[in-house]
Amino acid sequence: MGAGHSHGLSADGELERAPRASERTTIVLSSIVGAVLFLTIMGAMAVWPSDWSFLRSVPTTYEGAQWVSVEVVSVDQETGVAQVEVEGQEDQGLQSLEPGAFSTFEYEVGDQVRALQIETGELIFGDFERDGPMLLLLVAYVLLVVIIARWRGIGALLGLIAAFGIVIFFTVPALYGGGHPLIIGLVTGSGALALLLYLAHGFNARTTTAYLGTLAGLAITAALAWWAVEASNLTGMWSEEGSHLELSGRSVDLQGLVLCGIVIAGLGVLNDVTVTQSSAVWELRAARPEISRWNLFARGMRIGRDHIASTVYTIVFAYVGASLPAIMLISLYDSSLGVVLTGAEIAEEVVRTLVSSIGLVLAVPLTTGIGALVVGQHAIVEDDVVPAEVDDEGPGESSATIEG
Repeated sequence: MGAGHSHGLSADGELERAPRASERTTIVLSSIVGAVLFLTIMGAMAVWPSDWSFLRSVPTTYEGAQWVSVEVVSVDQETGVAQVEVEGQEDQGLQSLEPGAFSTFEYEVGDQVRALQIETGELIFGDFERDGPMLLLLVAYVLLVVIIARWRGIGALLGLIAAFGIVIFFTVPALYGGGHPLIIGLVTGSGALALLLYLAHGFNARTTTAYLGTLAGLAITAALAWWAVEASNLTGMWSEEGSHLELSGRSVDLQGLVLCGIVIAGLGVLNDVTVTQSSAVWELRAARPEISRWNLFARGMRIGRDHIASTVYTIVFAYVGASLPAIMLISLYDSSLGVVLTGAEIAEEVVRTLVSSIGLVLAVPLTTGIGALVVGQHAIVEDDVVPAEVDDEGPGESSATIEG
C-alpha cells in the first residue's frame, strides 16, 4: 500500500524521483487495510442473503396486457388526445392515446411514449421514453471524464460501476434478506470505497490515507445515524417508495432502510473531502521536506477549513434540490417552521443532512492527522524528497510529487 516507486515532473520539466513510503509505514498501512478488508468480508458473510426470490417478483402488468412503445403522429389540440403508431403493429394503423388521468402535460408530435395495451387493444399512458436523451448524457459524461482525467477517469468509472454492482447485488438483497442495516451500510461503504479509491487513484500511501480517513468519517456517520434514527423515530413509511415497499408483501425493515440510506448517502461527499485533504498534506510535505508533523497538520487544516465551509452548504443544497417538491407542498400549510422541519415528511432529509455534515466535518481533521503521521518525517524515504526550488520570480513548484 504505497511502497511502489513513482516519478514526477520538476518545475523545469525534468523527470524526478517521487518519494516512497518507508518500509515500516508500508507495513503498518498494509496491515490496517488488510484488517479492514477482512472485517468487511466477515460482515458481508454475516448478512449475505439466502433468498433471491424477490427478484422480478412483482409484475408490472396484469394478464392479457402488455407494454408497448408508441410514437405520437398527431395531436387533437382541443381534447389532447394523440394519434399514435404502435411499434411492431404498424399494419393496424393509428390508434388513440389519451393523457394520463392527473397529467398536466401535452403530447407533441414525435414523442416516444411507453403505453399499456390491454386486451381490447386500448392504450393507456404509462410514461415517456427517455432512452435517447439519457444515453446521450451518459456518453457525453464518460467522454469528458476520459478526455480530461484520462487513466484516472477510466479508473474512477470502473470503480463506480463496481460500487453500483455492490449496491445492486449485495446491499439490496441483504436488506430484503433481513440483515442488520448498520452492518450492511458499513460493509457497502467499506467495499465500495476500496474499489472506488484504489481504481481511481492507484495503490499508494496517499490513497490509503484517504481511504482510512473516509472510513473514520463513515464510522462516525454510522454511529450518529444509528442514534438519530432511533431517537427521532424515523419510520421510513412516509415516503412514496416506503409505502410501496410496505405493500409489496416483503418483510422490509423501513426504519433500517432509512439508517442504511443515511450511511451510504454520506460516502460521496466524505470521499471528496478526504481525497482532497490527503493530496493537500502530500503536496505540503513535498514543498517543505523539513516540516514537522504538527505543522503539517496545522497547515493542512487551513485548507481543510475552507473545504468544510464549501462542502457543508453543497450538501444542504443537494438535499434541498432533491426535496423541493415536498418543501413546496409543505409550504402551502399553515404550520410553524419548527413543526415543518420536524414533521415526518421532511425530518428524514434534515437528519440525513445533519448526520452527513457532522461526519464530513470530523473526517477533515481525522484525514489530515492520518496524513501527517503517514507522510511526516521518518515515514517516507527521505533521500527521495527534493526540496522546492525558489527562483527570482517567486516560489517555484515542488520538484517532486509524493505519490506514496
